[in-house]
Amino acid sequence: MSNNTDNTVWKKILPVDDIPVMGSRILQASVGPIAIFRNAQDEVFAILDECPHKGGPLSQGIMHGKTVTCPLHSWNIDLSTGCAQEPDEGCAKSFALKIEAGQVYLNLEEIQAPHA
Repeated sequence: MSNNTDNTVWKKILPVDDIPVMGSRILQASVGPIAIFRNAQDEVFAILDECPHKGGPLSQGIMHGKTVTCPLHSWNIDLSTGCAQEPDEGCAKSFALKIEAGQVYLNLEEIQAPHA
């Protein structure tokens, strides 16, 4: 774990290279399963692995750019916000992350928080 000046405690999760390009990895956390995605531009995103529509596993969806399509009902979810794109409505929780020296870190407080 590492700290920075804003008192955020960051937990090292995995190396960026362990996330397939245009794919995801799952982190089992007390808040629920977190899907950590990596797109073709090596941008990394972390959202709860539950579509806001019917709870579908977003980690099994198809990525395109900064979006993932839910495998159950084809809702498109913006990976940077966790929110469904219009005309659909609703958001999956997104998580703050940082990349440092090729490692993905998540905010420890967020991943331990109870489901809202």
